[in-house]
This record gives sequence, structure tokens and C-alpha cells, in this order.
Amino acid sequence: MADQTKIKGRTSKAQRRQREVPTISDVAEHAGVSPMTVSRVINNRAAVRPSTREKVERSIEALNYSPSAAARTLAGGEEMRIGLLYSNPSSSYLSEFMVGGLDQASRNNVHLVVEQFEEGWPVDQLIRHLQRGRLNGIILPPPLCDAPQMLEALQIAGIPAVSVATGYAPNGTAVVSIDDFHAACEMTRHLIALGHTRIGFIKGNPNQRASERRYEGYVAALEEAGLTLEPSLVVQGFFTYRSGLDAAEQILDLAEPPTAIFASNDDMAAAAVAVAHRRSLDVPGDLTVCGFDDTLLATTIWPELTTIRQPISDMSRAAVDLIVEQLRRASRNGSEAETEDAPHVLLDYTLIRRQSDAAPRRRPRSRSRGQDRTTH
Repeated sequence: MADQTKIKGRTSKAQRRQREVPTISDVAEHAGVSPMTVSRVINNRAAVRPSTREKVERSIEALNYSPSAAARTLAGGEEMRIGLLYSNPSSSYLSEFMVGGLDQASRNNVHLVVEQFEEGWPVDQLIRHLQRGRLNGIILPPPLCDAPQMLEALQIAGIPAVSVATGYAPNGTAVVSIDDFHAACEMTRHLIALGHTRIGFIKGNPNQRASERRYEGYVAALEEAGLTLEPSLVVQGFFTYRSGLDAAEQILDLAEPPTAIFASNDDMAAAAVAVAHRRSLDVPGDLTVCGFDDTLLATTIWPELTTIRQPISDMSRAAVDLIVEQLRRASRNGSEAETEDAPHVLLDYTLIRRQSDAAPRRRPRSRSRGQDRTTH
């Protein structure tokens, strides 16, 4: 019989399993296979040998493992618990995202658990933490939505996830996003239509696919207008205000600076406005500055930012609805949430004109503060 005594203050695996609900990782260890193989068996997927399938099924029975935490929760009438995992340097983006998520969770009678992912925290340790918290599903805003290791670990653990504002998701992960490419293309076209031919661009953090899509939209609009892409006008940012300051300084230090700067988010655009003011440049008379996201910051600086409105709150609400639907489907089926054909919800963006844009070297006609002109 296995020794179940305490050794150096730690309990044996058998003792821990007696006290804790077994996980998919426990089943994998018991059967001597990978967690992904266990997930395939649970979801009746192909590419599993009959002998391996039988071995996994015996382990499931031996450990009394119930494949679906979601099904257990809903069948037992317990409150559904969804985690919102964040690691985002933009407080304005994050606050708007949380407002939408909390509101929709309340409407769905769901308990939303907000967890911060600390940089350097091992993903496997995080997964164990989420499992101990009895979370039925996870919502991943940027930049975690674009972290392959995170997404794959959640999938292996059998925890349904929704990636928000992503350009990457493995097969089986639901997605909520806008069309970042066409949104950036439209903003660049708008600047060209105003008469700008030298347009600076501050790129977003390279760890997010949306950053690249926005840059690609900027490049496509320039090519469409027959304008030459000048590498010196493109500077790397990281979606932070500090990086926006550094990028704007570099762009405006050019011998021939641009007449407009398009930043990949509002934080960096606000920083560009601050740099312009420090150099005694009028915005938009001397320099047009435009952003992306339409966070609260866009209307709390002067002049208010022309920007792309990304419906951040609505994206968070849609993510909650997607997770809830997956978990309810799992409850009806009595198995783990099937996400093989996971949906991709594409929401609309809007170009919002405010006071920070004008034709080059001209002051705009007076506009009343707070009055937006919206184009689609």
C-alpha cells in the first residue's frame, strides 16, 4: 500500500488527490500520457489509438474525474465563475474593458474574477492557480490574447477561453475583435484626404498581432495613394505613454518632420500631443495627431483626439456572452465545452473626428468642445 504519511511537511500525491478535485493533468499523469491526449479522449476526437483511449478511460474512472467543471457547476446550480486575466499597461484601456465585463457578468448572473498575470509567472503555475480557484472559463484581453503558450496551456487544461482583440488564436479558441487592418487603413486615408503626405506612425507593442495589422493598414493606405513609405517616419512604441513620448521626440527630431502623426493607441497619441506642446507646436495647426481605441484619455486631453473607436466595453461584453454560451453548451452535452468550431465575433469600428486633426499648416475651423463628427 502506498505510503500516505507526511514527509518533510509535505503530503503525498495520493493525499492531495483525496482532498482536491482531480484535474486533467492528474488523469494524464495517472495514464502516462499528455494532457492534450486526455482532452482528445474526453472530447471524442480522432487520432487517439484504441489502446491509449482505453488507458485514459480507466484513469478517469480510477480518479473519479468529471471532465467538465462547467457541467458540474451548472448542473449543481452553483454560480458560474469566469476569470478575467489581465497584464495591460494601459489603465484607460483596462478600466473600460473591466466595466463592460463586470456589467455583462452581472446580467448573466456570473461571478467575474479579475486576476493579474505577473510578468515572469510560469504559465503552468498560473493554470494550477486558476484550477484551484474553480474558474469555469477565462477571458484574455491584450496582450495575453496573443500569448500562444498561455492559450495552448488553457486548452490542454480543458479551460474554455475567449481571446479579445487578437490576431492569433489556436484552433478551438473563441475570438472577439475588430478589423484592425481596415481601421488603420481608413485613418491613414483620412489623413491623406486632409492633404498630409508625410505621416509619422508609432507602432504598437510587437507582442500583439493587432500592432502589426495596424501598421499593415497604414502601409496599404500609403501605397494606395502612391506615397512612398519612409522608414524614418515609423518608430516602435509599446502602447505606453512613456514609449509614445520617446517615439514622438524621435519623429519630430527629423530634419523634415511629418505634418501628422498616427499613433497605434490613444496613450501614445496623447504623449505625442504633449511633446508637440513642449516644442511650442500647435495641435492641429502645426501638427495633426491621431490615435486608436477611443479610451477615456482621448477626451480628457486638449485638444481632444481624433481616433478609431474600438468598442472595448462591447468586446468585453461579447467575450462574457461567448464564455457563458460555451459553458451552457457543455452543461447540456455533459462534457467539456466543444470549441472546435469556435466563433470569431467581429465588431464594428468607427473613425471619430475631434480637435486634433486638420489640413497641414492650417488651423481648423472652430469646433465646439466635445462635439464629435463620426464617419463609418
